[in-house]
Amino acid sequence: MYCKVESKEIDEINSTNILPQTSFWAQVKNQQGFIPYAFKLVASDDVLDPNRQENKKITDDLLILIKYISTNYCFAYIPYGPKIQPHDENYGKFLEELSEVLKSHLPSNCILIRYDLPWKNQWAMEDDYSDNRNFWLCPPSVYTQEFRLNFNTNNWNLLKSPSDILPTNTFFLDLKQREDQLLQHMKPKTRYNIRLAFRKGIQVKEYGIDKLDEWYALYKETCDRNNLTLHNEDYFKGMLALQKNNPEDIKINLLMADIDGNYLAAMFLIQSNKRGTYLYGASSSANRHLMATYAIQWEAIKLAKKSGCKEYDMFGSAPNASKSHPMHGLYRFKSGFGGHMFHRMGCWDYPLIKDEYQIFKAQEVNNQKYHV
Repeated sequence: MYCKVESKEIDEINSTNILPQTSFWAQVKNQQGFIPYAFKLVASDDVLDPNRQENKKITDDLLILIKYISTNYCFAYIPYGPKIQPHDENYGKFLEELSEVLKSHLPSNCILIRYDLPWKNQWAMEDDYSDNRNFWLCPPSVYTQEFRLNFNTNNWNLLKSPSDILPTNTFFLDLKQREDQLLQHMKPKTRYNIRLAFRKGIQVKEYGIDKLDEWYALYKETCDRNNLTLHNEDYFKGMLALQKNNPEDIKINLLMADIDGNYLAAMFLIQSNKRGTYLYGASSSANRHLMATYAIQWEAIKLAKKSGCKEYDMFGSAPNASKSHPMHGLYRFKSGFGGHMFHRMGCWDYPLIKDEYQIFKAQEVNNQKYHV
């Protein structure tokens, strides 16, 4: 197994379904103070299958975001990357080799590389971690996870992050189906709520930056209600402004649902290549009986399908149907649309300056929110 990286320009990153690995995302995060680096990643294909003998090369792009946490130190964050998913036996070996290769391309004061892995969670593939309803329960202890990922590595230096940044559990919808098939695969209650919303007079329309104040009021209310990380209004203004210079494979849709001019729900739908992502959502605590959130979600799904997307990412949920989970409400809502659940590996760290890493890690322990 081998891998190497070559620097490339941010605007030369190839199209991908994975939004956080696009040049658009690099620009969004640059506005938040991250410094984006882009690389061409080349690896031998035995990373995909340990038994392969051909030693062909596989290539992909890799976006890394550098964030300074003080005047002296920074860290490297790889959002939903690398996209190349090795055979599960090679998860750790591949990450170790990539980390060692990347070190010389990163600032010398970089204390860690954090991978927010988009790969399927190893323990989600095993029956021992599912109940009799085939619901995934959870991964094992951190000690067990780290032991398995580091097995056969040289340095045993991969550590589970204190918390995950991007969502690890999501539902994907297959947009290659017809609209009637999509409706058919929904739960009956979801179909009913969609139709109820439109019967009650809910209207869903697409807006631009002129409705940002109305969006932000709903968004702030939602974050306060659910203890979510709150971005400032300039963040969304900057995102919409980037729409003008976007690559053709990125589309931003600000959708809002109202009745008689009273906005009850809103969302940002981002279309990247062939995937639509329900990136940010917001809703009012008032008039929830009108089911505006169901109407806006259905319209977003139809819009993504009409625009040529082949899949739709619900972007965040509880890992199972347990009512005790703080995100159970999201699970109940999103599962109703009939997609299949996908469990990602989450965030893993490769410390480069270990003393400073331990300080950084200790400061993170009490911060468990998602930071999209």
